[in-house]
Amino acid sequence: MTGTISRRKLLLGGAAFLGAGLADSVWRGIPATPFTPSLKFLNSALAAIPRPDHLIRASSNENPYGPSQIARQAIADAMIDANKYLNHGSDLIAHLSELEDISQDNIAIGSGSGEILAVGGLMASLTPGSVVCPDPTFGGLISYADNFGAELIRVPVNANMETDLQAMYNAIRPDTTLVYLCNPNNPIPNLIDRQALRDFVLEVSRDRMVFVDEAYHEFVDDPAYESMLGLIRDGHKNIIVSRTASKIHGLAALRIGFAYSHPDHIADMQRKMTGQLNIAGARAALASYQDLEFQRYTLTQNRKALDVVEGMCDELGLRYIKSHANFTFIHTGRDINEVSAAMREAGILIGRPFPPMLDWARVSMAKPEEMEYFVQVYRTLYG
Repeated sequence: MTGTISRRKLLLGGAAFLGAGLADSVWRGIPATPFTPSLKFLNSALAAIPRPDHLIRASSNENPYGPSQIARQAIADAMIDANKYLNHGSDLIAHLSELEDISQDNIAIGSGSGEILAVGGLMASLTPGSVVCPDPTFGGLISYADNFGAELIRVPVNANMETDLQAMYNAIRPDTTLVYLCNPNNPIPNLIDRQALRDFVLEVSRDRMVFVDEAYHEFVDDPAYESMLGLIRDGHKNIIVSRTASKIHGLAALRIGFAYSHPDHIADMQRKMTGQLNIAGARAALASYQDLEFQRYTLTQNRKALDVVEGMCDELGLRYIKSHANFTFIHTGRDINEVSAAMREAGILIGRPFPPMLDWARVSMAKPEEMEYFVQVYRTLYG
């Protein structure tokens, strides 16, 4: 017990990493306890852990490299037309149509996938009823539906932390207007088996909407995975698939997201959208989708970062979810608020709490060298 507390005390007040001057400003005024380390001891103990000169953002599943150089040039070039009212999305939709072999009428662009999710939540709540979703999962759509009066039916993941399709099917009621699935899931970065998901979506979409959030589609390299875009391509109704340029393309701040669905649903969604597509984001996304080298680089670096963190988990005997995205989910066995606060003191931001799994931590992949620092800090705190 004492050893663990001592390790944590080394990093609470983590400005020690910044040098004695800043460390002194942090520790000055804090009442001394038997566990309060001296500045000299703090600095010597942590000297082997060189801290980056910036906060490490292992919190929001962002691309630490993006946007690509080609996308940045497209942003700069777009500024010459910033004074004009233009159809910013037509070229991007045309490219996505060709890329996915799907009609342009099946595609809508939103202000980030957040707007696509919000419109899905709005559609689900216009008629009084319920929305079925896994628990935990990403909250964008379900929070919006909840705010507008839909009843949420949260179905816990199974013992293997997998989305339980049978339990979700059993939870559907006559008043269920929409079923939401995130694949890979978030904060649990695992997959739903392709055939099981396909059968589920086809069955459930007969008489209600099924929304499949594929924000991390580009990160998946597993034969057990299949996008549900093919069902839309084949003409099936009551299915919406969302994608985003925020993740692998590194355009989170420029808000570019996509909906794929039957043309009737796309038209309905477009009538309900309130966001405005910006020219810089649209042209950057178009450039980035064609920059395959950057996408491959991102995937390679993401895998290296995951190997660093998963290696630590294996070494320390920590349960974690094998990732199919750009983040992992680690069972720390400690209150997430405690872990998050300690990591922040050490210069690392990690994911927010995801009830009911409050002793798990979602850790986004920063650069591999930054995740090496994360590993050293975690071992010092809890190893």
